[in-house]
Amino acid sequence: MPVLDDTLPLLSRPYGLLSARARHLDTDVYDTRLLFRKTTCMTGADAARVFYDPDRFVREGAAPRRLRVTLFGENGVQGLDGRRHAARKRMFMSLMTPEARDELRDLTERAWRERIGAWRDEPRVVLFDEVSELLCSAVCAWAGVPLAARQVPQITRTLVALIEAPAAVGPRYLRGRAARMLADRWAAAHITRARERHGLDTVPGRVAAPAGVEAPGRGTALTEIATYRDTDGSLLPPDVAGVELLNVLRPTVAVARFVVFAAMALHDHPEWRRRLATDDDPELLEAFVQEVRRFYPFFPLVAARAARDFAWRGHHFPKGRRVLLDLHGTDHDPRLWDRPEQFRPERFIDRPPDAYSLIPQGGGDHFEGHRCAGEWVTKDVMKTSVTALTRWISYSVPPQDLSIHPWRAPAIPKSRFVITEVAEL
Repeated sequence: MPVLDDTLPLLSRPYGLLSARARHLDTDVYDTRLLFRKTTCMTGADAARVFYDPDRFVREGAAPRRLRVTLFGENGVQGLDGRRHAARKRMFMSLMTPEARDELRDLTERAWRERIGAWRDEPRVVLFDEVSELLCSAVCAWAGVPLAARQVPQITRTLVALIEAPAAVGPRYLRGRAARMLADRWAAAHITRARERHGLDTVPGRVAAPAGVEAPGRGTALTEIATYRDTDGSLLPPDVAGVELLNVLRPTVAVARFVVFAAMALHDHPEWRRRLATDDDPELLEAFVQEVRRFYPFFPLVAARAARDFAWRGHHFPKGRRVLLDLHGTDHDPRLWDRPEQFRPERFIDRPPDAYSLIPQGGGDHFEGHRCAGEWVTKDVMKTSVTALTRWISYSVPPQDLSIHPWRAPAIPKSRFVITEVAEL
């Protein structure tokens, strides 16, 4: 049977198509075409183990151009391999120390409490919009990026547009392209200014730095990225360093989606709201957060290229072939998860997931591989946010459209989760 082009079906069903095709074919790996280019699709934990093997797969040139010109930017860590990737990844992981994570938790809590104080006087609160802004404020403060209160809405909208654009068509995609150009200039300006403050040589033709910016403290994400030297000993070009700075800020703002999904889970499962509001067992909060990350749709898939010719399970992978790993399908694989379409946090109690079964932010090793460097931060921010929703405020959830369109990736409920009658506890 000839291989059909799956571009339009994938755009209309990004979270279910790959696993459905695999089940229909009774295999974890199959070929299709995307944009008329032959592409191999994989799903399941065993597939993830192979996909994150650096001897078999590389990331350079794997991401489609629409991801690079919106979500990722050009020449960032996501598209690197070998020594350059390992060195760049070490820089990102150096930002994830327990002390640094504690600082971000504190800033996130402070931002939540400031927002809660303002919500008391609001007739309705759109949780996704508010949480996106409070996380933008918190992560910029943590990263050492100066951001006045009046700038928070604009920068948040810019970062959210980057997140929403890759799988979009029409206006959302165009907004993402425009936001990428704006964000790149803004981030490169901060990099340049940070280097000037530290007495480092800057690159001729740089973007003008914003006036009145003070030098960030040593050890902030801005400083570490601005002063980072590549494997050849040179500073990253300001635009590339700016991309990496955005690779700290943008994913943290993206956690607002998980926070909204957590609010949906609390609404749909009030027994878990009661348990989390009264039980101080940290294992319960961990289990709840992990199940939110497993159950709800985040990014549907990730791409790589075959580094060499090889075969797996009788399937041939020619060198250079683009390969997609089904993240969402693996997180809902009935071979890995009992009753995967049910929200059951108890599945994670006394069962820490392995590195290839729970992969909403990628699989493998955080330090050596392409798994998201900010996964621990994601969980920290989610735990703080769930605590805020269950212990710091009371609220009502009015009638609204909480449906999640199957074609929208990354997903979000249509109403973006509205709450009313907010009161501090």
